[in-house]
Amino acid sequence: MDQCLFCRIVNKELEATIVYEDDEVMAFEDIRPQAPVHILFIPKKHIRAMAHLAEEDARLMAHLFTTITEFAAQKDELDAGYRVVVNNGNDGGQTVDHLHLHLLGGRRMGWPPG
Repeated sequence: MDQCLFCRIVNKELEATIVYEDDEVMAFEDIRPQAPVHILFIPKKHIRAMAHLAEEDARLMAHLFTTITEFAAQKDELDAGYRVVVNNGNDGGQTVDHLHLHLLGGRRMGWPPG
């Protein structure tokens, strides 16, 4: 996916403030944060959206969620809690066609989210 914004970040073609990286997952600061902590976690494998997940992606998704959990446990500002959000499709608020999970925290979250 040559033109995918997040694939270009994974390939280091675009700059981002990367806060975590391993062979399968990357995390970087959101450029328009909605909370004091707003980190995007993405699989390095291009998956367009949550609706495009396949059975073969189950292990990757488990790794993605455990990575978020481990990352959050290391952040004092997330001790009181945090939210993980996945937007899917236009009406769901997805603005980049690459599956990504938002880790939000550092403040009290309201409900409904909007």
